[in-house]
Amino acid sequence: MFTTLSPDIGLTPSAAARIAAIAAKQGKPAILRLSVEGGGCSGFQYKFELAGGANADDAVAETDGVQLVVDPVSLDLVRGASVDFVESLGGAAFRVTNPNAASGCGCGTSFSV
Repeated sequence: MFTTLSPDIGLTPSAAARIAAIAAKQGKPAILRLSVEGGGCSGFQYKFELAGGANADDAVAETDGVQLVVDPVSLDLVRGASVDFVESLGGAAFRVTNPNAASGCGCGTSFSV
């Protein structure tokens, strides 16, 4: 089930399943915080961490009982984005599809607007 509480961000079922597995191993709630920081090879970089809960001003997307939360400042840079979990021969990683990114780097964790 794909439920978005905020139309500004999305979380795929694949990402939700991976977050749930990681959170269960660590004994934490299944809540992933996505934030954007300055840096990386393209100007901004994505930061992921398990969160204890959502803040009152966070944008929240929920899929299969797993939440993706984004603070208001970061939301301005990732509005309309979706977080997926992909596995390939090169490895496995969370991948952000960000319509605001003008360019990105080969690693997929850095972007510019």
